[in-house]
Amino acid sequence: MRKWGTVITILYVLIVLGLLLPGAVFLAGGKSISLAAYKEWVVWIPIVIVLVSQALLLFLSVDTSWRRLKPRAHILVSCLVTATLLALLTGAGIFSLGVGVYGDHLGDHFSLGNGANVLGCWSALWVAWAVLFYFYCRNSIETITRATSWLLKGSILELLVAVPSHVLVRRRHDCSAPMATSFGIATGIAIMVLSFGPSVLLLYKKRLDEYANRGPSTK
Repeated sequence: MRKWGTVITILYVLIVLGLLLPGAVFLAGGKSISLAAYKEWVVWIPIVIVLVSQALLLFLSVDTSWRRLKPRAHILVSCLVTATLLALLTGAGIFSLGVGVYGDHLGDHFSLGNGANVLGCWSALWVAWAVLFYFYCRNSIETITRATSWLLKGSILELLVAVPSHVLVRRRHDCSAPMATSFGIATGIAIMVLSFGPSVLLLYKKRLDEYANRGPSTK
C-alpha cells in the first residue's frame, strides 16, 4: 500500500506542476507558459503546502501503526493538515469574492499591503478550522475519511465562488484581479484532486481488510 501511496503522490506532483500551474498562469492572462512562473518563490508556497499535505494524508491513511500509540497524536496531525488546506481554500475563496466585487480596487477597501495582515488572517482561519475539525473528529476512528470529505466539499464550494468571480473580472478587463481568481481556481482544483488520492487508497485498504477478515472458508 505504501508503494501505491508513493505512486499517487508522484502523479499528483506531476499534475500540479505540469498542468495546474501553467493553467493558472494562462487564466491570469499569460499569453505564453514559460519557466518564469516556476522561478517565483511566492508561487511555491501554496504548491509545497498541497504537495506535503497530499503525502501526509496518504501515508496517514494507509499506515495503521498509529494504533499502537495514543490516538491523540494521529488526530492532531490530521487536524493540522486538514486545517491548512481548508484555510487555503477559505482564503482563496474570500480573496476571489473580494476581487469579484471590488476588482483592482480591493486594496482601497481593505488593508492588503501589509503582508503581516494577510498572514495573520490566514493563521486565524487555520486555527479556527483546526479547532472545529478536532471537535468534529476527536471521537472518530475515520479521521482521514472525514478529512477528505470536508476537503472535497470545500473545494467545490470554493470553485463556485472563484469561477464566477474570474468571469466577472475578465469581462471588466481588470488588470491584477484575474491573478487572484486564477489562483483560487487552481487551488480549488488542486485540493479537489488531492482529496481523491487518500479516498481511493482507503477503498482499496477496506477491501483488502475484508478479504483478510473472511479467513479460510469452512465446509
